[in-house]
Amino acid sequence: MGGVLCAKMDSMSSKVRLAQRESTAAGIDAERAWQQIVRRDAAAEFLYGVTTTGVFCRPGCGSRLPLRRNVRFFGSAAAAQAAGFRACKRCNPLLEPTDVLAKVRSHIERNAERKVSLDELGHVAGLSPFTVQRMFKQAMGVSPLQYQRALRASGLRKALKRGASVTDAMYAAGFGSASRAHEGAALGMTPARFAAGGRGEQIGYAAERTAFGWMAVGATARGLCWLALAATKDEAEASVRAEFPAAELRRDAALKEWVEAAVRAVTEAGAAKDALPLDLPLDLRGTAFQLRVWQALRAIPRGETRSYTELAREMGVPRSTRAVARACATNRVAVVVPCHRVVGAGGALTGYRWGVERKRRLLEAEGSF
Repeated sequence: MGGVLCAKMDSMSSKVRLAQRESTAAGIDAERAWQQIVRRDAAAEFLYGVTTTGVFCRPGCGSRLPLRRNVRFFGSAAAAQAAGFRACKRCNPLLEPTDVLAKVRSHIERNAERKVSLDELGHVAGLSPFTVQRMFKQAMGVSPLQYQRALRASGLRKALKRGASVTDAMYAAGFGSASRAHEGAALGMTPARFAAGGRGEQIGYAAERTAFGWMAVGATARGLCWLALAATKDEAEASVRAEFPAAELRRDAALKEWVEAAVRAVTEAGAAKDALPLDLPLDLRGTAFQLRVWQALRAIPRGETRSYTELAREMGVPRSTRAVARACATNRVAVVVPCHRVVGAGGALTGYRWGVERKRRLLEAEGSF
């Protein structure tokens, strides 16, 4: 009996040693991988086995954290199984993450008019609710609940723009009350005002000539809500009217200082690395994911650039490059929220809302091009 047990242990040890060699050959940095396990990084692209249990898991698995000395790393489920480990029933590492996310997203989108619980999503994915929550947030940048709210907000906006009454649009989008709609839709104003193109909103504006063309800024009582670049003063001021067609607009000479502050943040060598000039207040209006992308843009140091893929990776959502690019394109506050610091693969100056040539001049002024 003892001989059989020893033989089994020797066989397991042999397989583990083979697994260690394979993880090295697969290019897995063991120490970095361990830190990803500690952080429960659901976006990490490897699997790990625990020698004391004989089970292999995803890095984002909610199971008890093992001791470091008992952990082995694998580049695939097949490699883990070949080393004698069996799949965890909690995080189901045999399922492809992209397939899981597709199932979860599809289920949320089909049921956007009602609240979908984490338990329900766990049942759909065949995973624990905790694992679904962590995996979804890592990949999408927002939680399943925030994604549901964003879908409802989008539905509310579309219904209001089609001319539906506020009450009908609100309930059709899945909001149970006006206060819930205002809180969850991220409209930046009441639904009724949004439906009327911002009617009743008071926005001050100013336009100044700069080294990058005419710059127009618009601000509500909450802060800067618009910054655009144009070839002429008329075009710059027209951009404010086009964005807020029904708002109450008024010239505000004091906002010229905000234009100067934005320019200094780009042109002065001693400008702070934080892209927010002089701590200007911002009135940004968008979904939870858009706001997160815009915050990530502000964190890019002056004089540096990121590709859309790199920015998505830094945000912890490596599979959401296209979503990140879309959020960059909807940025209403140019320069201050520096979407010009995001470039295409290989440093190519891809499309920029205010013109590729202006993007080039902005980057040259910052010393990053």
